[in-house]
Amino acid sequence: MEKAIDLQGKPYNHLAFIWTLLAGTFTMSISQSSLSTAYPTLMRYFNVPASTIQWLTTGFMLVMVVMMPISPWMLNNVRFPVMFVSVLALFDIGTFIIYLAPSFGLMMLGRVMEAMAVGIMFPSYQTVMLRITPEDQRGAVMGMAGLVMGSALAVGPIISGIILRYTTWQGLFVVFMVIITIVFVIALKTIKDVMPQAASHLDYWSVLSSIGFIGILYVVNQIGKANANWALMLGLLVVSVLAVTFFVWRQFKVDTPLLDLRVLKTFNFDLAVLLTGASYIALIVVTIIFPLYYQEVLGLSPFASGMALVPGAIVLSLLNPLTGKLADRIGFKATMLTGMSMIVVGWLWLSLVGGRQSLLAMVLTAALIEGGNAFVMMPAVTLGANSLPDNLISHGTAVITTVRQILGSTGVAVATLVLAMVTRSHAKVGSATAATLAGYRAVFLTFLGVAIVGWIFAVMLRDGRKSVPAK
Repeated sequence: MEKAIDLQGKPYNHLAFIWTLLAGTFTMSISQSSLSTAYPTLMRYFNVPASTIQWLTTGFMLVMVVMMPISPWMLNNVRFPVMFVSVLALFDIGTFIIYLAPSFGLMMLGRVMEAMAVGIMFPSYQTVMLRITPEDQRGAVMGMAGLVMGSALAVGPIISGIILRYTTWQGLFVVFMVIITIVFVIALKTIKDVMPQAASHLDYWSVLSSIGFIGILYVVNQIGKANANWALMLGLLVVSVLAVTFFVWRQFKVDTPLLDLRVLKTFNFDLAVLLTGASYIALIVVTIIFPLYYQEVLGLSPFASGMALVPGAIVLSLLNPLTGKLADRIGFKATMLTGMSMIVVGWLWLSLVGGRQSLLAMVLTAALIEGGNAFVMMPAVTLGANSLPDNLISHGTAVITTVRQILGSTGVAVATLVLAMVTRSHAKVGSATAATLAGYRAVFLTFLGVAIVGWIFAVMLRDGRKSVPAK
């Protein structure tokens, strides 16, 4: 086992540290996407409509986005072992509240607590792993981290589908509680103080104005909904955009910004942000839209449609560690160009081949797109970090995860809107089946365009570390 030295000069088990970190984050990450297969069950249990139950995922995502910019401040002001076990405890308590919840409101409270924990942990675990790993080994280590970011999102609906087949919805949260409790106990031994502290004042105006991100994402998620009050939504959007504008302005004006946006002055970092966003959009759209295609076009059951995601998730999981090593060996630009090319080819196939796709063709295409994600998302995070001085890495990973979450949510909203609008317009002049196929083809074409833009960003990358000095 590899040994390393913590801030107190004491040796610790580097491998055990990393695996504990990944185990906790992976379990928490699964909770982000795991409830989609449980929606019908939860709707019946709490006697609420789909528009209400979807807030268990939408609200989770909104809270995550606001918590992400706070993670650099926490890393600088709270000892990492304390921070890590506190976040695990927060998630565990929230999960326990959900397990006991007699009402939807109490379940929503538990989901908010879970989201706060995940929002802090997502940028933090990447920052810590990058900080404790030599630059020439970061690709391989962050390839393992890709198992958390990509694979957890892909396998969340699969795992929940299996658990829900044999137990009640509460059983899903029992599994989360058991695993997180075990990780909590192990973390007391394996997680050490490895992040240097730089005590700073928490800028409450920045925290308050960051809520504007919630407003923008809320409006985005209302697109295409028939009962949305668009006069109110427009007002909320204006206020939210002003709040986010103030947030950005303030980060350049205060001595200790909540989120140091100087990282955006680095060209390679900006491209890394856009590339990880482009690949994440492809991944999340596949995990949301493909199961709908399986059910609406191919007539599969929800359980079977979840199982159809398994091959893609396996490909993603197997490739993530390998692509990290590949990036260290052949360079980040070549690796990410390969990945974006795979994503482009996947969407291109679906866009050009008309008519009803076979299950095999859809599964293979999903595997191609998800495999492409493995070549892009975490290598982009690593390249972005390598483009920054070490003291800005925590801010860089927070920027990447925040932007990625916003772009992913926007991608799902756009996919849903395009599918609904095109299907509805074609239904007026043709059969329901033809209209549905036209809707899905429009979605495929839309994200082919996004993938091509991402491929262009990959072409523009510069290999090698080009740092902007922190002043």
